[in-house]
Amino acid sequence: MSKPRVLSGVQPTGNLHLGNYLGAIRNWVDGQHQYDNFFCVVDLHAITVPHEPRVLANDTLAIAALYLACGIDLEYSTIFVQSHVSAHSELAWLLNCVTPLNWLERMIQFKEKAVKQGENVGVGLLDYPVLMAADILLYDADKVPVGEDQKQHLELTRDIAARVNDQFASADAPVLKIPDPLIRTEGARVMSLTDGTRKMSKSDPADASRINLLDPPEAIAKKIKRCKTDPLRGLEFDNPERPECQNLLSLYALLAGKTKETVAAECADMGWGQFKPLLTGTAVEALRPIQERHRELSDDKRYLASVLRDGRDRAAAIADATLARVRDALGFLRPF
Repeated sequence: MSKPRVLSGVQPTGNLHLGNYLGAIRNWVDGQHQYDNFFCVVDLHAITVPHEPRVLANDTLAIAALYLACGIDLEYSTIFVQSHVSAHSELAWLLNCVTPLNWLERMIQFKEKAVKQGENVGVGLLDYPVLMAADILLYDADKVPVGEDQKQHLELTRDIAARVNDQFASADAPVLKIPDPLIRTEGARVMSLTDGTRKMSKSDPADASRINLLDPPEAIAKKIKRCKTDPLRGLEFDNPERPECQNLLSLYALLAGKTKETVAAECADMGWGQFKPLLTGTAVEALRPIQERHRELSDDKRYLASVLRDGRDRAAAIADATLARVRDALGFLRPF
């Protein structure tokens, strides 16, 4: 039997941080042998907000290199760039024409980001979830790894697929496969170093709020030394009055590969002055092999290009077949 297919992607905006790694990529790596994986660098999504054209291409290569450096194995996975497969853009347009506007207007992320952009908000930001739906549906994905902040978008994807099937297909021969979420709660929400109640984010203007995967040891040490804590001695989990304590202990447990119970016992009598160097050393050592591998890959542009070229070819073969199926269902004249 063929393995279930998984599709996911990361935007090439800014540097990947521990939240991206612990909440998503490490989970992909751990489970990749169970699935037929397609991991894309979603550069079309990156331009839904103001971006810097001069760095987009280099950032795209950097994310592809980080996929590999973090342990994505080409024996089990396909890595490609979203914009290199034109079916993403075309299917997004076709899905636009069957997606009710009010479905998009209720998306929470659009509301939040639109406030930041003000009157200059682009149509692409509103339409972002339809492009995401196209990304997923093109590959007949069985599972989509999502965090809590993306669950609404996946529900929209399912609704769009169901609408297409209802309007343009028979019950026994659906046009689009309806995917299921693949959610892992452990490490799914890594919080900011400057505010334990907010998720660690690439879009946070304060670089001190996150540990980037490529931060040098001295930068990691500086960020952890200055991160927000509380005045209490003795570290503990599950105290709602101590969100930073919860976040930092969870980070340590994940990076050290220790259970919550082990960390709770180890750190119960520690003060922050003792714990922060422990967390720093653990973070530096956990990221060292990723950084070393990333440097090697970044120096071998020819190899990276070959990975993305092969990934594009394999992705396009599947995506184009799905697109042709949708075009037929909608009644388009086939090319002569």
